[in-house]
Amino acid sequence: MDVFLTRLGREPAVLVQVASTEGSVPRDAGTWMAVFAGTVVGTLGGGQLEYQALATARARLQGAPGEAVSRFVLGPSLGQCCGGVVCLRFEHVGPHDVPALRLRLAENLQAVALFGGGHVGFALIQVLSTLPFALTWIDSRDGIFPDVAPGRVRCECSEPVQLAVRDLVPQSRVLIMSFSHAEDLDIVAECLKRQRERADLPYIGLIGSKTKWATFRHRLEARGYSADELAQVTCPIGLPGIEGKAPEVIAVAVAAQLLLYRP
Repeated sequence: MDVFLTRLGREPAVLVQVASTEGSVPRDAGTWMAVFAGTVVGTLGGGQLEYQALATARARLQGAPGEAVSRFVLGPSLGQCCGGVVCLRFEHVGPHDVPALRLRLAENLQAVALFGGGHVGFALIQVLSTLPFALTWIDSRDGIFPDVAPGRVRCECSEPVQLAVRDLVPQSRVLIMSFSHAEDLDIVAECLKRQRERADLPYIGLIGSKTKWATFRHRLEARGYSADELAQVTCPIGLPGIEGKAPEVIAVAVAAQLLLYRP
């Protein structure tokens, strides 16, 4: 999205968005691509549908008239055997539309808060920033973040780090992997406290082994948290069955697990 909006700040485009669908289709409603004079950002899933949408958008960009919404049947006549129906909205957009589009296109992004700027944290940011997530990256150490973060990533330094939990966007998925077990414990405790008060963190993931979680469980029980409350914490994190301890492997496994938790 950031690539699209940055370019849109300099030149106009036609935004093509899936308005509605019926049956089997390549992409869901809300999916978009932006057609500029010399390039395209995003995809509708390829195939003849995208080919025709590109041709229509380029014609509209040059001033050709047309309906705001066009209906495409994905059958033999279109050269796609999906069998469904896709309605596409064609919209002229320019630099003045950037603020509104930033809000509109972010509606389908799921909030994720990542605590920790270590090797796994860096690998996760690289993976998650390409997926439908809006990321808040948090660490207690100043200067730990890269000078330029990927799109849809907001970096935040918080000391003490667990205080950032209070201001997380409701329905955030939380990933905890700081440089310190003591920090990890405080972050988990703050997440459970927020759950008591608001119950709005559907996923709390803690990096580590079963042994680490057993130690944390005892310490959190001593702080007054019940078994039902502790059951809200996922540890170890990552989709079961994906083996490997390399940061990139962990990042893929965790990203896959988060995708399962998307509404």
